[in-house]
Amino acid sequence: MIAVVDSGVANLRSVSNTLKHIGAQHRIAHTPADLDGADRIILPGVGAFAAGMDQLRQRGFVEPLRALARQGVPILGICLGMHMLFDRSEEMGVYEGLGLLAGDVVRFPVQGPKVPHIGWNQLEHDGSSPLLHGVPVGGYAYFVHSYYARTASPEMILAGTDYGIKFPAVVGQGNVFGAQFHPEKSQHTGQRILKNFAEM
Repeated sequence: MIAVVDSGVANLRSVSNTLKHIGAQHRIAHTPADLDGADRIILPGVGAFAAGMDQLRQRGFVEPLRALARQGVPILGICLGMHMLFDRSEEMGVYEGLGLLAGDVVRFPVQGPKVPHIGWNQLEHDGSSPLLHGVPVGGYAYFVHSYYARTASPEMILAGTDYGIKFPAVVGQGNVFGAQFHPEKSQHTGQRILKNFAEM
């Protein structure tokens, strides 16, 4: 059973519909109690980091998510959900994240590529991560973001993308994973990643 966290800043319907399409049993977690019994968790999100963390705190999800991560429950963050897994973000100030992944979330350089980054870009990876099993090197995924993760170590980067600069597209550390793009909008590539997560 996958619990999809209602972070208050996410399009839950798209994620739920994709999970239904791939045959993954899931439920929407509107409260921390809805996480009970889940053997996997997806944390989706769109929008600003501070607002997302405020919603998680108000809904009481922060400490339960940290506790479940410590217990070894696999967690997958999507877009803003991935950002919130990190130690902190520099989006419109400096804000604390969940601290489940080591690193910071930073903005694309001012003199760098156009932001927000919106559209289809390729994933480069070596195929070693179970999360990316069956995902072709160079497979396309759909991105919408202005900030990206600066991981504490390169070993955390499971797949990268080149958008004028290279940035992490898929990250992982232990049982905690993140996708910078939207798997639920990335057709076969995204469906395969979600299926891999459901079967890990």
